[in-house]
Amino acid sequence: MALILENISKIVSLSTEEENLFLTKVEIKRYKHKTVLLNAGEICKHSYFVNSGILRSFTINDHIVEHVLHFACEGWWIGDMYSLLSQKPGNLFIEVLEDAEVIQLSKENQDELYEKIPKLERFFRILTENSLVAHQERLMDSLCLTAEERFEKFYKKYPTLLQKVPQKHIASYIGVTPEFYSKMKSKLLRS
Repeated sequence: MALILENISKIVSLSTEEENLFLTKVEIKRYKHKTVLLNAGEICKHSYFVNSGILRSFTINDHIVEHVLHFACEGWWIGDMYSLLSQKPGNLFIEVLEDAEVIQLSKENQDELYEKIPKLERFFRILTENSLVAHQERLMDSLCLTAEERFEKFYKKYPTLLQKVPQKHIASYIGVTPEFYSKMKSKLLRS
């Protein structure tokens, strides 16, 4: 539980009593590779903090093509924000890409923690703001950068994911076909 408390302490400072209360409201789960934590059409009831492993969120369009929206590695949070906040069925799948240990926080417990530890509301607000900024930046990159520039940016930002995440998922994340990604990666890594 040290990693999640360290993650929180980067933004807000909790007393030992507040930390202990927080820890009573979360649950550690271990999941195997390819486990689906959330299906599109379901209501997201938890946010997930990754202690170890890798998760991804994605959607599938009408042509059965996957579009990866987000990866989450050790120390990152993931969830279907629309569904979690609205408590309506969402459009995202969340899948385990590498055996993972996650800490899940239910929406109900999160709301209770906001009442009992108002600093956590600030923590999650800042997380949400950072997520919004990252998604806006990614949208701008998709509109303004070439595929090669998006790949280079991804590589610089997440160098360890290139070895751990299947190429087809990275290709989907940067918005290219797996075949184009493979050619582009070979060319760019040779230069």
